Amino acid sequence: MKRREFITLLGGAATWPIAAHAQQGPMPVIGYLTGASSERDPFRAAFHLGLKEAGYVERQNAIIEYRWAEYRYDRLPNLAADLVRRQVAVIFAAPITAALPAKAATATIPIVFAIGSDPVKFGLVASFNRPGGNITGVSWLGGPTLAAKRLELLHELVPTATVIALLVNPANQAAEAETRELKEAARALGLQTVVFSASTERDIDLAFASLVEQRAGALVVATDLFLTDRRNQLVGLSGRYKVPAIYPRREFFDAGGLMSYGTSLADASRQAGVYSGRILKGERPADLPVQQSVKVELFINLKIAKAFGVTVPLPLLGRADEVLE
Repeated sequence: MKRREFITLLGGAATWPIAAHAQQGPMPVIGYLTGASSERDPFRAAFHLGLKEAGYVERQNAIIEYRWAEYRYDRLPNLAADLVRRQVAVIFAAPITAALPAKAATATIPIVFAIGSDPVKFGLVASFNRPGGNITGVSWLGGPTLAAKRLELLHELVPTATVIALLVNPANQAAEAETRELKEAARALGLQTVVFSASTERDIDLAFASLVEQRAGALVVATDLFLTDRRNQLVGLSGRYKVPAIYPRREFFDAGGLMSYGTSLADASRQAGVYSGRILKGERPADLPVQQSVKVELFINLKIAKAFGVTVPLPLLGRADEVLE
């Protein structure tokens, strides 16, 4: 190890909270809480990258205690309580389904969230610039914020569809806000909406059968970890029933989806990793403003559009970040 690196490492170690040293031993312990699954976790890799930027590498100078809810969001309060009993030095919580239970579980352990919702409206922080308390993090443009824009893009693509379906996971705390925003946007465009709930694979199958019966001409899939995990099923059913759909994540596009519009989870997770590292070095969450990840990407699959009998307008193509022909 170079002398400069050795001095930097010593300097970082010296600023770790004394309490954390007493509880955790030589290496701080990071609590990691998410509603996702261990096999398909969209946050982990980028979170590790952010930690590394802040000077921490798992099993080298930090320990990470993982708690995955495996899409059973009702387990998150107990998982959060378990991390608090473990007396971790900081808790990373993503998305909103994990951030709210983490905040409810402790008012003293620092929390860094990565969410696609307004943290002020959900009561996580007092304000973006002065979060206050023991919690801060990163907010990306998520479901409720982008719901109206997704509907507008879908309407531009399929202007003949007068009834639009929305598929949400009712277990997600952001589902209500996303539904409200989409309905308001639909009314402004003179469109009707039908809302379907799905928290299991069978629910998804039943929702597609029902939306066809109700003559929905297009579908907006809400932002949710479980729905993203079931992207192959959703994309397959969309093709089988010939219902054009817009999705919230690039992963749907990569799975053969028609169109996706959303933010990058990787960017938000990396920033949250950096914040977690800064807190381990002694900074207070109350002094770290909530960061906003505003990069939004539009992806369009022309091959799938052709299979649906849909012609993509040139202005829409011109706004796409990537077009698959």
